[in-house]
Amino acid sequence: MDQTVDTSPAPRRIEIKTVANEAPWAWLSAGWRDFNAARGVALCYGFIFALISAAITVGLWSFDYIEYLPPLAAGFMLVGPMMAVGLYETARRMQNGEQPSLGSALLVSTRSPLQLAFLAVLLMVTLMFWMRIAMLLFALFMGTTHVPPAELLLTELLLTQNGIALLIVGSLIGGVIAALVFSVSIVSVPLLLERDVDTITAIITSLRAVVHNWKVCLLWAWLIALLSAAGIATFFVGMIVLFPLLGFASWHAYQALVSVGEKS
Repeated sequence: MDQTVDTSPAPRRIEIKTVANEAPWAWLSAGWRDFNAARGVALCYGFIFALISAAITVGLWSFDYIEYLPPLAAGFMLVGPMMAVGLYETARRMQNGEQPSLGSALLVSTRSPLQLAFLAVLLMVTLMFWMRIAMLLFALFMGTTHVPPAELLLTELLLTQNGIALLIVGSLIGGVIAALVFSVSIVSVPLLLERDVDTITAIITSLRAVVHNWKVCLLWAWLIALLSAAGIATFFVGMIVLFPLLGFASWHAYQALVSVGEKS
């Protein structure tokens, strides 16, 4: 039976590498090559992600919970790496000369399943924490917990003093949370997929990689944010292509940032 993960021994050491400032463009280029090499899997994965995202949006709109949509959209970077695990697995398989499939992308077997699940819980708790903060900020600046209809919400946010202040403060707080989660997950998620390590080691490794290559990682975070925003702006249609592209590119970012040694 075809193995879905690396069965090599547990890592002995994890070294942080120094990457060139223009590396994110090379990661996107490598991600695009992977996309073309596994176009069927990538498009199906992207379509499923876009369909679920659109369904959540329609559901929130239908049940008059549209106020949750902006913080959910802003929180995409908080859980995006976890949702891209199947794309990491697809890229890993192709790199090892294996044939990728939609089944292997959707039903990923990892080297550290419990540790990865623990990290997923941490990211989900962070997302809920961020959404709670967003609702509290809305009540603080707008003086009410009642959200106006969607057609009036943009006017309230963009054309009133309190609305503009809310956008500024919310963006700053959300940016700090997103930056922290990005730093925690950029390496830890693919590392837990590929290697048998604990969550704390994976998180510390990720933070070390970001600190060591902070300029490169800042550019990479901006590229992810911009491309994700473009995909969301097309009512998630663009995510059919952009999400797999970013997932594949993120795998190459992980491999560029760390080197994992093996026990002899």
